[in-house]
Amino acid sequence: MKIEIINQENNDIFEALVDGVRQFNFKHMGTEQSQPLSVVAYNDEGKLVAGVSGRTIYQQFLIIAVWVEQSLRGTGLGRQLMQQAEVEAIKRGCKAAQLDTLSFQAPLFYQKLGFEIVGQVEAIAASPARYFMLKKYA
Repeated sequence: MKIEIINQENNDIFEALVDGVRQFNFKHMGTEQSQPLSVVAYNDEGKLVAGVSGRTIYQQFLIIAVWVEQSLRGTGLGRQLMQQAEVEAIKRGCKAAQLDTLSFQAPLFYQKLGFEIVGQVEAIAASPARYFMLKKYA
């Protein structure tokens, strides 16, 4: 057996690990219908200025990234994109959405959208608190 530390992106290794997890999950939950789901906004010049990105899988919307350009924060754009993403997730049969966020990012924003904190990792030296959040649709 050889154990190796890899200090750079390696998509082949990542995909092999994810496939291993999927095969294990299939035995317990059946095959998945995982699909990417992103809702994005561009300015008039065609520049990406905001978006929500994640996956739908096993009736869950796993939100991986939410970003709004600084100049557009507080305009309602983030809320609009989240709502559109959730409408699409529900169309795909999702019963809930989940995400994690750091204490300095947006826990209050997500709570205003109906997400609840279901888990937390307390802040430790040089690392802020992390919140795990869930929103049930039905």
